[in-house]
Amino acid sequence: MNRARLSALAALLPDKGRLLPPADAGAARLGFGADTVDARLGGGLAAAALHELYPAAAGDATAAAAVALLLAGRNARPGPIIWLRPDRAARQGRPYGLGLAALGLDPARLLLVQAPDMLAVLRAGADAVACGAVATVILEVESKGVDLTATRRLALAAARSGVTTLLLRSGEIAPSAADTRWQVAAAPSRPLPANAPGPPAFALTLLRHRGGLPGFSCLLEWDRDRAAFAAADPRVAPAVAAERAAVPRRPAPRRRAA
Repeated sequence: MNRARLSALAALLPDKGRLLPPADAGAARLGFGADTVDARLGGGLAAAALHELYPAAAGDATAAAAVALLLAGRNARPGPIIWLRPDRAARQGRPYGLGLAALGLDPARLLLVQAPDMLAVLRAGADAVACGAVATVILEVESKGVDLTATRRLALAAARSGVTTLLLRSGEIAPSAADTRWQVAAAPSRPLPANAPGPPAFALTLLRHRGGLPGFSCLLEWDRDRAAFAAADPRVAPAVAAERAAVPRRPAPRRRAA
């Protein structure tokens, strides 16, 4: 996928239904929308930069992907969101259009690209990040397949083009030229009336900041009406977890011997 094709694809996408309320498209920061978190980051993440997200555990890969996609949706820069992943990642599922719409996102803005292997993902990703018609690029990769040189190339390309680049990494933490490194875990949602499921909640930890900012942890939930993250009540997660643990489990039915 070269830059000319990417630009042509971007021109075909509707420029409607931005995932963020109207804002300055040339803003240098990409905020979470949670004032306390954005203040600690100096207004948010650097928009024209590379950022990486690691799942806290294997079961948190979906949560990390959700945070990446929701952050991409908050990018006021016009253009599509391009998500690149290897073919084998398709076995873990893919974004569901109606589900995205329920979160306040516009599915028409997302381009999902599958490549045969990690090398193809990185090559296509480099072209996408260098394309000024793109808003955000998400690369779903394995840490062992991405070295420091590859992240430097992505970081430099993002700085030149202004394209926000999010690296979804799995496996062991590896050296990187990313501006920030985050660890993401799923968190219990606060219950709504009638025990209805609450908004998606995430536990985030800033592991590294190239600017030298100290790391911190926060509990955020997604507000679909504001298309923004909000600080979650830290008392909810332990309470919900304890309540779920107190629910007795039904014993598994015994199998009769043949």
